[in-house]
Order: sequence, then C-alpha cells, then structure tokens
Amino acid sequence: MNLEKLEKFLKDNNQPKFRLEQIKKAVYEDGVFSFSEISTISKDLRDLLNKEMKVLSFEVEKVLVSDDKRSMKALLKLSDDNCIETVLLSPRSDTWTACISSQVGCPLKCEFCATGKGGFKRNLTAEEITDQILFWKQYIKKGLSPSCGDLVPAVNNIVYMGMGEPFLNWVQVKKSVEDLIDPKMFEIGSRSISISTAGVEGGIEKFLEEFPQVNLAISLHFADSEMRSRYMPANKAYSLRDIKKDLQDYFQKSKRKVFMEYIMFKGLNDGIEDAKKLVEYLNSIGNSYLLHVNLISYNSVSHSERCVKNPSISKIDYSLNRSGSFAEAAQDDIVFEASSEDKISNFKNYLLKNKINATIRKGLGSEIQGACGQLAG
Repeated sequence: MNLEKLEKFLKDNNQPKFRLEQIKKAVYEDGVFSFSEISTISKDLRDLLNKEMKVLSFEVEKVLVSDDKRSMKALLKLSDDNCIETVLLSPRSDTWTACISSQVGCPLKCEFCATGKGGFKRNLTAEEITDQILFWKQYIKKGLSPSCGDLVPAVNNIVYMGMGEPFLNWVQVKKSVEDLIDPKMFEIGSRSISISTAGVEGGIEKFLEEFPQVNLAISLHFADSEMRSRYMPANKAYSLRDIKKDLQDYFQKSKRKVFMEYIMFKGLNDGIEDAKKLVEYLNSIGNSYLLHVNLISYNSVSHSERCVKNPSISKIDYSLNRSGSFAEAAQDDIVFEASSEDKISNFKNYLLKNKINATIRKGLGSEIQGACGQLAG
C-alpha cells in the first residue's frame, strides 16, 4: 500500500490525522482486501478511497495450492503488466514462511534457475515487495483460517529468496525491510527476516551496516570456483574469494550465524570430494561454527533445462552487459538432476563429521513449481 499517496489523499480531503492510523490498522493488522471493508471509517470515505487507490499494487492472477495445503504460490500482475511470483510455505504446523521477490526476473542468469532463464525486466519498488506480505496476510485471514485446523493463521517468517537478487535492488529492499520491522506497519522481528544473495560487491557490508539482526544467507551451491563460474556467471564478477573476504569482515563485527545455501545436483557437486572442498572453503573463512549449510535437493525447472558439459570455460562471456544482465554461459545437452537421498545424507554426514553445521532443507512447493529455483513469473 502506498502510504505517501494515502496520507496526501487524506490531507487533501480534510480528514483528521487519526484516519491514517485507522486505515493502517485495518490493512496491516486486520488484513482487509479493500477499503470498503474498513468499518471504522465512513462509507463516503471508503467509496472515495476505492476510486482513488487500491490496497495492493498488483492484481492477483492465480493462486496454486498443494494437496496438503502446506505450499501456495501466487502469480501477481503488476501495474505495467509484468508478472512476479511469491510463495507461502508451512514447514511446521505453527509456522508460515513467505518467500518474496525483489525483482521482475533476475540478471544473474544462474543455469539451474527458472527466474534467471526468463531474463531481467526491472526492480520492484518497496511497495511491490511488501505488498506480497500484505497479500499473504489477507489470503491466510480470508482463505485459510476457516479450514486451517491447527495451523496458525499468521506469517511468521519472511525470506527474500524469490525472484531476483536483493542486493542489486538494495535501495528498495532496504526500504521494504524498514517497513516490515516498523511497529506501526508489519511489526515483524528482524530475526524473522532472511535475505539471500549470490554475492554482489559491497552488498554484505551494506547489509550488516543497515540490518545487523536480519539473517544473511549465501547462495553458494559450489565450493569450486571454476564450477561455480560455469553454472553461476556472477561468480566471475564476485567470486568465492570475494565472499570469503566479506564474510571474514562480517564476522569481525558480528557473531550472527550465516546460512550457506547448497543445492545438490546429481554428479555435479554431491560427491565426497565436493564435500571436502566445501569443508575446506568454509574452514578457510574462519568462525565455521557460525556457518550453517542448508542442503537443498534440486527442483526441476523445465524440460528444456540444460547445463554445461564441456569443462572448458574459456569461451564463456561472464561480463555484465548493458541491460544489466550477466551474459549467459555456454550450454550443452546435460539435464540437471536431483541428487539421491542417500547422496544428500552422506554429504550431510561428512559435513557433520568435520564439524560443519548442516541440515537437509525440507522440500516444499515443488508440485506447484514453487520451490527453490522454480519461480518464473
């Protein structure tokens, strides 16, 4: 919701100052879909508001719900006809996590990610980012609560792990986080918010300076620089070495845990040798007790997905082009596949044996194409 526009509208229409607080409470706490539902203001004012503005900055095109009702994905149409996706997940009966997008598409072009394959269109505004939370609050209140049983109808956690690279839209992401933690708006605790990044120069430093209590997650996926560059072109601009240095600086100022996201691909990064490289890399950072590895089973993106077969990467262009997107890596005909459960379990056990904290992330949302790497808009 555009608070600046709302405040100006109320002032122009000679409304008392407390009207703004009444409307904010109805929207942020009560989860109303439209101004016409706000019973604490007059019908005339409700009608005027409905003519001038909307609660949400987008139209809800479609909502997909998994059979167990633990995963939901919404397709949202923005005012310029671009589309984004957002996901709501319930890993436990008392927890709802909203996975939100920060860009339309993504400029990083990771080979295994549906968002990157669609290209980059534009950054989202802070309003478009936080409105995703507003939508889910509304949806839970009006759609789930009558039949949710023992499920708590509230959004407990927010993760910036949807479409886009948050650190490449930092001004708007920063404003959105400020709104989320604002007691007069969403009132979500900083420690219930996580921001995931593949790595952007200066990003971790700004993040720590602005939000020392918000959780940081690194989309690592490969501990070998050549392999990471092959499948994640952004590694050429901001490498494993850069991530290492910035995390070392991070731990000089903070003792907050950092999450290392590691998608496991069959035959690419799931062997014991890969686990050894990961242990060596994490130990080289130092403070490894503050690094927690989330092992994620790869989620299929499409039938046309392909990855690099040729080990030579000399002909691949990883430069940032004029449109703000990284040039695509060369492709061949090998299809990405998920590692087996045994492989993932053995990988985890190796990390634990070597004193690296690790868990296997519970898979949710894949049946509705709402799991990690599947959002395409």
